[in-house]
Amino acid sequence: MSRVKGGAASHARHRKVIKKAKGYYGRRKNCYRTAVQAVEKAGQYAYIGRKQKKRNFRALWIQRINAAARMHGMKYSTFMNGIKLAGIDLDRKVLADIAARDEAAFAEIAKLAEAALKKAA
Repeated sequence: MSRVKGGAASHARHRKVIKKAKGYYGRRKNCYRTAVQAVEKAGQYAYIGRKQKKRNFRALWIQRINAAARMHGMKYSTFMNGIKLAGIDLDRKVLADIAARDEAAFAEIAKLAEAALKKAA
């Protein structure tokens, strides 16, 4: 029985890491040991970035809604309370899109929110 050496498997494993490190600066792109570290760290940054993206978009949507709500004489928190009282089930992403693209529709939503607030008070 012949002895199996791990050359082909090792080479494939190394090639996979080097391929992921393509575009990195210096030895990080072609030296396996440093490439492993760089690729692992890049994976950590990517994982964190996927969480931060959700955070950043929510903050952007809130800013857009707040700006549009203030044009109609309300603060963000007051506006959101008003649409909840009015029974309008639109999430922040959709509200921000309406605020940015369709001022007339947002004005109608703002009127409904204001009416619901007056009714509740």
